[in-house]
Amino acid sequence: MSDAQVRVLVIDDDAAARALHARFVSETPGFTVTAAAGTGMAAIELGSHGGVDLILLDLRLPDVSGIEVLHRLRTLGTHSPDVMIISSSRDQVTVRQALAGRVAGYLVKPFTYEALAERLSRYRAQHRPSDEAQTHAEREQELAQREIDELLSTGRVQVPSPTARSSSGLPKGIAEVTLRRVLAALDPVTAASASQVAEHASISRASARRYLEHLVSEGRADIAHRYGKRGRPEVLYRLAPDVAQL
Repeated sequence: MSDAQVRVLVIDDDAAARALHARFVSETPGFTVTAAAGTGMAAIELGSHGGVDLILLDLRLPDVSGIEVLHRLRTLGTHSPDVMIISSSRDQVTVRQALAGRVAGYLVKPFTYEALAERLSRYRAQHRPSDEAQTHAEREQELAQREIDELLSTGRVQVPSPTARSSSGLPKGIAEVTLRRVLAALDPVTAASASQVAEHASISRASARRYLEHLVSEGRADIAHRYGKRGRPEVLYRLAPDVAQL
């Protein structure tokens, strides 16, 4: 890619997230924000008229889905801008649909400036489309950021080996008693930070994050995020709906 600025269109239905992501892009050397919008139709219109090299595209939009936006943009052929997905959606079906649209990246929300800047820099250096070879393992299983990155580079997901779990059926390093306390600290309505969960469960913040990430990977907890006026988004956790505790 040349030394010219990469022109970026930011699409997100959340105004605070849209502003934050646009700021992240502006702070990354070699990138400039041409526009920001909150609907899929705006993404299609702005992306179709030229002047955009890369779209940061949220998948959950109020009018048409991000996947539909991606497919419509691809009908432009060589005039279609590149697309990098920024979304909280992590299920394999959605990720594979995005990969089929030859996305330049897939970044799970919420993310830090460093995470986005690293992917933008990699894109600017030289983007290589992902291999679309697929496996059929557990289509409904949610993916961690590491696994999504692996899909982008190889098109495959490595399903964790059963040997990675203890005799109780829990992953090694996850104790049932502590997991109960972490679950008890979560509420399906009010989101809590890792620090708040750690205090409630009487464990360290690092341990709380490990247990919370396990619950998210199992679909028993959901990630939320709070955008402040300044600084990075705060990651919050809440109990997933209709989850039965241990």
